[in-house]
Amino acid sequence: MEQPDNPQTPARPGPHPYVPSRFFMSRVVNPITLWLGGPTLTVRGRRTGRPIRTPIPTLEFEGARYLVSGGGETHWVRNLRAAGVGELRRGRTSEPFRAVEVEVEDEEHDRVVTAYREHMGWRAREFFAALPDPADHPVFRVEPQEA
Repeated sequence: MEQPDNPQTPARPGPHPYVPSRFFMSRVVNPITLWLGGPTLTVRGRRTGRPIRTPIPTLEFEGARYLVSGGGETHWVRNLRAAGVGELRRGRTSEPFRAVEVEVEDEEHDRVVTAYREHMGWRAREFFAALPDPADHPVFRVEPQEA
């Protein structure tokens, strides 16, 4: 029998795999990161419309900033895809942005996923063990939001 908290087992097999965070990460580390003012993505929920905060760092690569989902088609990915805009916050500094999804067919996508995997190191190992194909990791380029 498969355990739902095991990141080696995608929660939703098929064309859009998703690896949920483990209990310790979602219930201990993430709340502490939010409380301490760590890097946070705020995006409107696709169903409720309420702002949802998720700790996630940006990746600086080749002069641009990216958000990469190590866990595949996570909720923040689906929310950001639906909203198209979000806010990045670190401490007291916030920055509204427009999200541009990098297509899987684009060579930029694979380069960014490779750089993310190298940057994250052991912290992303279990996600890439469960989802080894770079196409399973959505990538968004962070662009300044036009006034």
